[in-house]
Amino acid sequence: MHPRSIKRSGTDGLTITWDDGHVSPLTFHLLRDECPCAECKGETVLLHTYKPQTRVQLPGHYELKSLQQVGSYAVQITWGDGHATGLYSWEYLRKLGESDGKK
Repeated sequence: MHPRSIKRSGTDGLTITWDDGHVSPLTFHLLRDECPCAECKGETVLLHTYKPQTRVQLPGHYELKSLQQVGSYAVQITWGDGHATGLYSWEYLRKLGESDGKK
């Protein structure tokens, strides 16, 4: 599964059209809140779990500055507050698009 196109939709989202025809509208709010990086989601290293710190929302928190493809498997988003460590894999983006962020 790979995106056929990723387009900005309005001022607050992206629309991803997948190679199977599925369309995933994703808001910047959802993408930022579901950032998959260790700083935002936490991580486990050598059986030690690191929980994410509570972050203060800086100006530009939900503003998309840039979107860059990483290899053939993900995109990296740079947000208006400078945060840019999350790699959004195609699988993760598809999951967000199918669930609308619901868990």
